[in-house]
Amino acid sequence: MEAKEKKDKKELLRAIKFGLFSISAGVIEMAAFALLESCTDWPYWPCYLIALVLSVIWNFTLNRQYTFQSANNIPVAMMKVALFYAVFTPVSTIAGNFLAESCGWNDYLVTILNMCCNFVLEYLYDRYFVFGGSIDTNKRAKKEQERERK
Repeated sequence: MEAKEKKDKKELLRAIKFGLFSISAGVIEMAAFALLESCTDWPYWPCYLIALVLSVIWNFTLNRQYTFQSANNIPVAMMKVALFYAVFTPVSTIAGNFLAESCGWNDYLVTILNMCCNFVLEYLYDRYFVFGGSIDTNKRAKKEQERERK
């Protein structure tokens, strides 16, 4: 297999892993959101915010370890992710609250739209900024590279 084909296949698998882990994070986010929405009389924004934080922690942990296989400094990587969410969270919370509370959109539809935007933007941000220089540097990646050389 050519080097370019091998690299392309690896990137496709990376994107699929990210997608699958994002789906699992989405399940956590929707479950937490549904629980808060049904068990409290809170407005949209605190339910969304708590659910988002839970899913971010889950997604970061799995994607760092398995998708990007990064051995980079965890606090630095977390700070970079925090910077992403310092922008994404207020924008998506305010926009979501506006759509749900002022426009009467269904809370779940608004949450799903936010999750779709988050998926695309976070993949690109993680791939090229958070983990870009440290992809395939953890122990798992090194073992895989060793197996490929044999």
